[in-house]
Amino acid sequence: MIWCVVPAAGRGQRFGAALPKQYAPLVSEPMIVRTLDRLAAHPRVAGLMVALAKDDPHWPGIDELEGKPVRTCIGGEERAQSVLAALDALVGTVSDSDWIMVHDAARPCIRHGDIDALIEQGSRHDDGAILAAPMRDTVKRGAAGGRIERSENRSELWRALTPQLFRFGRLRMALRSALADAASAAAITDEASAIERAGGHPLLVVGADDNIKVTTLHDLALAEFILTSPA
Repeated sequence: MIWCVVPAAGRGQRFGAALPKQYAPLVSEPMIVRTLDRLAAHPRVAGLMVALAKDDPHWPGIDELEGKPVRTCIGGEERAQSVLAALDALVGTVSDSDWIMVHDAARPCIRHGDIDALIEQGSRHDDGAILAAPMRDTVKRGAAGGRIERSENRSELWRALTPQLFRFGRLRMALRSALADAASAAAITDEASAIERAGGHPLLVVGADDNIKVTTLHDLALAEFILTSPA
């Protein structure tokens, strides 16, 4: 059984709505509730630790889903700070050698089959694993003035998704080390980047393209379409 950390302390400034995006209504529930429901329903998930903004007035006070505990802690200004705070809050519940998953609050369309694949493949890899999608579009590198500098080799490029799976102790140590180094902290945009900085090479596990991250109101409409479409 694996605990899942969900960083949800962000303000979602690009979202363009009064509410932080994680609380935007999605199929009659706040998006974060849809995400947590999907995670809690997976048989390998033991519980959920949600990192919230201080004095968050929107959190609905959930403490259990699908018979599994939902705990909260206070997150930070940046994602890495929130994830580390959540890991610190799980000390005593999770041991250093246990696996932990981290999932975006704004990815409500995660498929259980993808979680199965991540756990099955990632737990056999010491450096952990992430769900990812291979780049299918032609990728250009831009230059000054909005011109194309060159085309990139897309065969080696992937889009990082979540969940991401790592040993609890190793991820906690990697995040703590990265955040202590001001020069590298800004580059830690996901958990894999912290592990990479510590010398690891996480496994790429192919995930579904419809595991979208809601960033704009258009994304929210797309997520609703995905969730309400026949399987």
